[in-house]
Amino acid sequence: MYGKRKLTTVFAVAAFSLSLGLAACGSENATTPTAQPTGVPTAVPTTVPTGTATPGAAGVFGPGCGTLPTDPANPGSLEMMAQQPVATAAAANPQLATLTAAVQQAGLADTLNSAEAVTVFAPVNEAFAKIPKEQLDQVLANPEQLKKILTYHVVGQKVAADKIAGTHQTLEGQDITVTGSGQDFKVNDTATIICGNIPTRNGVVYLVDGVLMPPS
Repeated sequence: MYGKRKLTTVFAVAAFSLSLGLAACGSENATTPTAQPTGVPTAVPTTVPTGTATPGAAGVFGPGCGTLPTDPANPGSLEMMAQQPVATAAAANPQLATLTAAVQQAGLADTLNSAEAVTVFAPVNEAFAKIPKEQLDQVLANPEQLKKILTYHVVGQKVAADKIAGTHQTLEGQDITVTGSGQDFKVNDTATIICGNIPTRNGVVYLVDGVLMPPS
């Protein structure tokens, strides 16, 4: 009788020990959530607010972008140009003073500002300075010829940087051809884009270092 009780007790102790062992193993193998370290931000998409732009942002590219006013309140800054129609935006940009005078002389400011969507290849002041003064004065004095040249710099739709390479029909009626890739583009193999993909309220501006002449 005593032996039977002793045997029963041994079995009970063994069963209890086995259950503790299984429980311990289960706790070691269980997967517990790993806590995220505090202070580590989660990744979120970066967006550019509408109407703002800085050199290198929103697809704006080129070494000439660094010469634009950096004060967001400056009328010629990228931020302010993005809020204005294209001719008004160009008029506020100090690099486009000669172009602005030519646009006004040709009576194209209202046409450009009221257009639904345009892309302008805008020659900077230095581009006009490459033209002999006598020749430039003759062009400025001839509104019809001036209008023909200026509209040859305008495409009747917005062309973003990733679509700029290729052939585009201008408002003058003839085509221009942009070649290159990345941040290195030429127009008609004569003018280099020095600051590209500048947004305006109704268009896109590409600053170029040469005046484009339509084929005769």
